[in-house]
This record gives sequence, structure tokens and C-alpha cells, in this order.
Amino acid sequence: MKALMIAIGLSVTLMGSQYTLIVSKKSDLGTLSMQQVKEIFLQKRHTVGSQRVIPLNLLGQHESRGLFEFTVLGMDREHLNNYWVKKHYEGVSPPLTQGSFESIKVFVQTVEGSIGYVPSSMVDKTVKAVYEF
Repeated sequence: MKALMIAIGLSVTLMGSQYTLIVSKKSDLGTLSMQQVKEIFLQKRHTVGSQRVIPLNLLGQHESRGLFEFTVLGMDREHLNNYWVKKHYEGVSPPLTQGSFESIKVFVQTVEGSIGYVPSSMVDKTVKAVYEF
């Protein structure tokens, strides 16, 4: 599994960005750093400036989620599961999940402060791009 994730991460690096983190077009958020994104999705950061953020993830076994976790969060599934078990006992929950990229996009368009990733081809004038991977 780890070798597969390394191969996927390497192919993304060679091919360029395939996914984009999006927010509502009304959001005040600008471009985010990888560190900010990591802190948001690990529930270590709940605001960027004065903007409250609500991270959205795909369901657990989605291939793109594994790529996001490995490339952006720097963790494989086992490491991340262990992280969330520990955080559970601190009263911290993982990001909300959605079943598809379409539902992430709709959620982002309608719920202020939400942030999620979609294929870069889905980015249009209805959302704002803040990070690419």
C-alpha cells in the first residue's frame, strides 16, 4: 500500500496538480500554504484570519482521499487512523465527509467557511481555488 501511495504521489508531482482545494466564491480566503491546509484537515486550525473553516473529506476508501492524505497530510491511512483515535480521546473529530466530488462542491457553495478538494477540472466561476496538489 505504501509503495502504491509513493508511486501515486510521484505521478502527481510529474503530471502537475490534479486536485484543487475550493471554497465559496464569496469567501475572503486567499491562497493557502500546504502547512495551513494540513492544520485545517488535522483539525489543528479552525480559522484562517477571521474566516472560520470547515474541512470536507471524501469517504474513507476513495482513491483520491488516499492521495490527499499522503501528498498533503504526509500520512498513510494507518498513521492517520491512529492520529484520529488519539484525537477522539481529546474530543476532536475528523473532518466531515461527503460521498462524491459533486457533493463537496455543492456543500462548499452553500455552507460558509467550508473547504474541500475536487478534481481541478471541476473548478469554475462558482467556487474559488485556494490550493492545488
